[in-house]
Amino acid sequence: MKTVAASQSNYIPWKGYFDIINDSDEFIICDEVQYTRCDWRNRNILYFHGQKKWITLPCGNNLKRTIDEVRFSESIPWQQKHWEMIKLAYKKAPFYNIYSPFFEDVYLGKKWEYLSQLNVYLIKHIANVFLKIPAIITDSRSYQTHGTASERALSLLKSAKADRFVSGPAAKNYIKQNEFEEAGIEIIWKDYSGYPEYKQLHTPFIHEVSILDVLFNTGADAPYYVWDWRKKNNS
Repeated sequence: MKTVAASQSNYIPWKGYFDIINDSDEFIICDEVQYTRCDWRNRNILYFHGQKKWITLPCGNNLKRTIDEVRFSESIPWQQKHWEMIKLAYKKAPFYNIYSPFFEDVYLGKKWEYLSQLNVYLIKHIANVFLKIPAIITDSRSYQTHGTASERALSLLKSAKADRFVSGPAAKNYIKQNEFEEAGIEIIWKDYSGYPEYKQLHTPFIHEVSILDVLFNTGADAPYYVWDWRKKNNS
């Protein structure tokens, strides 16, 4: 049985994104679809001095692009700024020194031209190296797809030879579940409720922040707060 999940790439996503990756044998990134503004593709949330703080990549306002076509605005020196924001938000976190060299290199040691390239690089390293998730992370352009929305998702899963599909609840708005069942593909709707709290640098506790918050505050225990807590609850 092969379990597959698929999603557009997000910028330093929240823990739920990595929870779904961990549920899958293969996680397919679908960045050849329409780019959307004011979305998770190019921004996320830091817990900054007791407040939610958006950290946003400069991608312009052109909506006539797919995600993998989006280039960063050359006139805005964002890399240094983003590293300074992350450092200011988390330099006092207990595990900051473990992960900061990687992120410092991402922002100060490399030059990024495309949104998708940055997102995928961060997602793969965080998932496979920091969280030690064994799932393979692939590109939807490696598969044959057709149609739009539900039809496209189904054709992707058939091409990937999936038996199960893990999806966030938002996809219920367009997925035609009966067509997946007729194709022999079981849909597992992800439940994001019940995540345990951990010690953040500020109060009150906030769940909807970037995975950076989990890493810097919990270190090697991060997998517990993303998915392993369910084992304890189910034992």
